[in-house]
Amino acid sequence: MLTGDSRVDIDTSKPHPARVYDWLLGGSTNYPVDEKVGAALPEETRGNAARNRAFIHRATGWLAKNGIAQYLDIGTGIPTEPNIHQVVQAIAPDARVVYADNDPIVLQHSEALLTSTREGVTRFLHADVRQPASILEHAGEVLDFDRPVALSLFALLHFLPDDEAYGIVRALVEALPSGSFLLLSHGTVDEHPEWEGKVEAAYEQAAIPLRLRTRSEVVPFFKGLELVAPGLVSATEWYQEDPAPALERSGFHVGVAQVP
Repeated sequence: MLTGDSRVDIDTSKPHPARVYDWLLGGSTNYPVDEKVGAALPEETRGNAARNRAFIHRATGWLAKNGIAQYLDIGTGIPTEPNIHQVVQAIAPDARVVYADNDPIVLQHSEALLTSTREGVTRFLHADVRQPASILEHAGEVLDFDRPVALSLFALLHFLPDDEAYGIVRALVEALPSGSFLLLSHGTVDEHPEWEGKVEAAYEQAAIPLRLRTRSEVVPFFKGLELVAPGLVSATEWYQEDPAPALERSGFHVGVAQVP
């Protein structure tokens, strides 16, 4: 397990995306500077965060039911139960899950991500998505990359500029064997045109780069992959089993695609 020293210094004078997201989800691992950013966002942003979280549970649960037993989740964020390993190991107790995040506060709370079933494994990597080769190398100590792996990038890529985001995803996907999956959610204002510029401005004021993308800009992340039904849709439109979630506006484009 690559964790480094969990006794890290947390800078509470500057907001951080993971802590802002924690506040949006109603968590307690955040500080006034993070709440200030969250409170400056449109009120419905909190509902959008919850709807994204619900998509994560549906998508990972569906993969577990369909025999996927290995998961690499990058940009994990602050642990919020149920975490991915809790969802998938409730279905497939022998599932192996590797989390990766570069935020010191996530490292500080990483023990919450290591409550694996006896049959399965969970590990946490203190690592940066901008170093995909390093993540893949260390994840390979737990995951077998000769067998299908579910790679998840949830609410992460909109914090990366174009000249990094597309190449990083390509590097990670190219390392996955046939039968693997890419799970992705990405921030957007496509269904909230009245928010145009407002969300980015709130983050920019907090010195947090944000690159929300339209659906057509999210499509290239799935280049060469086979999107499973219902395709690239909003968070509340993605489901595989009844009952379907309530069809509400969403601030996220989401999709699940298989490596051919």
